[in-house]
Amino acid sequence: MEPRPSDAPAARPPCRALFTDRDGTLNPDLHYLKEAERLELFRGVRGAVAMAHRHGFVVICVTNQSGIERGLYTREDVERIHHRLNELLRPGGAEVDAFYYCPHAPERRCACRKPGTLLFEEARRDWNIDFATSAFVGDRRLDVEAGHRLGLLTALVPDPNRAAQTAAEFAKGDLLPDLVAATFESAVARVLARG
Repeated sequence: MEPRPSDAPAARPPCRALFTDRDGTLNPDLHYLKEAERLELFRGVRGAVAMAHRHGFVVICVTNQSGIERGLYTREDVERIHHRLNELLRPGGAEVDAFYYCPHAPERRCACRKPGTLLFEEARRDWNIDFATSAFVGDRRLDVEAGHRLGLLTALVPDPNRAAQTAAEFAKGDLLPDLVAATFESAVARVLARG
């Protein structure tokens, strides 16, 4: 589990957060991405992150990175990717304020791997986040499940390359996102429109 960000002040006024998944949401899911230079953002992500900031949201990425425990890449690789992601966002006048990631394989059944909520709780402590006025945008059922557990507004942006798998994840109908959008940009716009 990533330690709390050292640059986050211990005491902040309550704030709203736009939580986001990483792979498949901000950038194409390249399946255990290791090399930061391969990272690309989806179209519209820069503008959407900047728009969230203009509306007073902190932007926090919460991502499962089981490739660490599987030995496919290191924590340093993940941190280089996050550094690169913000480098790509800055020309749009935006950046992700903090990254939280789970390094464990699903078999570990840890509390920090989504749909577990431990990393969100850590972010709430670090940034004094009001979950009732915050939202989570992701591309998987586990993102929606984590958001629902915390009382967040949930937005699903299905990856078109995983449409059948995503549909199967939601086939039971016992858990549905609050909204579905075709792109991260449109999801953020709809979250902001809800106030």
